[in-house]
Amino acid sequence: MNISSSNPSSYKYEDYRETADWLLSHTEQRPKIAIICGSGLGGLADLLDNKTVFPYKDIPHFPNSTVQGHVSQLVFGELQGKHCVCMQGRFHFYEGYDIAMVTYPVRVFFLLGVETLIITNAAGGLNPNFKVGDIMLIKDHINMPGFAGHNPLCGHNDERFGVRFPCMSDAYDKDLSSLAKETAEEQGCSSFIQQGVYCMLAGPTFETIAECRALQKLGADAVGMSTVPEVVVARHCGLRVFGLSLITNKVVTDYNSQEKANHDEVLETTGMRTQDLQRMVSNLLAKM
Repeated sequence: MNISSSNPSSYKYEDYRETADWLLSHTEQRPKIAIICGSGLGGLADLLDNKTVFPYKDIPHFPNSTVQGHVSQLVFGELQGKHCVCMQGRFHFYEGYDIAMVTYPVRVFFLLGVETLIITNAAGGLNPNFKVGDIMLIKDHINMPGFAGHNPLCGHNDERFGVRFPCMSDAYDKDLSSLAKETAEEQGCSSFIQQGVYCMLAGPTFETIAECRALQKLGADAVGMSTVPEVVVARHCGLRVFGLSLITNKVVTDYNSQEKANHDEVLETTGMRTQDLQRMVSNLLAKM
């Protein structure tokens, strides 16, 4: 049964367990690291050795990604000697998915034995000092859908996944961030490495000028339409989290500007910076 045809409110521990057990029975890989690829960044999975590939449509209870730049398959393999599972294609609110669907894979990863989540996204640059093509290490986030009550932990709490009131002030692992900075320096990428706060909006519309100005005042450095729900669930499960945003466009904050955000620009920029980002993640894993 595919999750997209089921009732999100009916998800039980047994559903996640069934998915995890199915995957474990179909591969000998036992990943400790999970990587979620953002728009146009699915090439990270191509770096894996000894790959086993599962299309989402074949995995019990899994949804499918419908967005250009998302391939819709789960790839198990090894990178720098580390056992990994990589999502080529993630799920978003704007596709019509319930928040339980958006975050479903993270709890499955936890049941597979994953201990660290590396999550990437394409984002608009709010910080005026950021340039298109910069890579931002996420140090914190602002959960706008959460402000409106769309938090993946609402409802019954299953203690087998985590506590009722998890802490989020340490959502992004500082040690992994330090390793990433060290890695960037070693590979000569320091000139386009930034660090900042990621803000999630539900999408699919890009932000208005007034919204961008408001987000800047709130202290956000980059804005996108993903990542935060998965991070919340990962931290609830006790996973370490490292997040990267590729700045694919500068947000528009001037009413006289003729610039307009568009998805083609997002994919074009990811193509420009893919090799650097892939090398960074690969070299980071080597240090872990």
